Amino acid sequence: MTRKLVVKVTAGADAPERCAQAFTVAATAVAAGADVSLWLTGESSWFALPGRAESFELPHAAPLADLLGAVLAAGRVTLCTQCAQRRQITPGQVLEGVRIAGAALFVEEVLAENVQALVY
Repeated sequence: MTRKLVVKVTAGADAPERCAQAFTVAATAVAAGADVSLWLTGESSWFALPGRAESFELPHAAPLADLLGAVLAAGRVTLCTQCAQRRQITPGQVLEGVRIAGAALFVEEVLAENVQALVY
């Protein structure tokens, strides 16, 4: 049975340690073979745009762009619909592989059988 993990990150550059921790956990879970779904909400929404993860810096942390790339390669990354709308981010602007979806899909993923969920 595949282990499933849903990570919801609300922090961005406003709380860099919390943000980096969420991306690190998601990428580590992917490397461990888990089925990972990373949700970008709040200030982390900006990382759905090209170049934004590359501009994030936190001493002694793995590059956010590398962590996001790992999740995009082997998991799912979702940008919150309302968060995207508040920031005027459209589907044509996001990184390849990022989907935009709302609370109904988040709840469906979290309530699925054998799922662990973390919120940062």
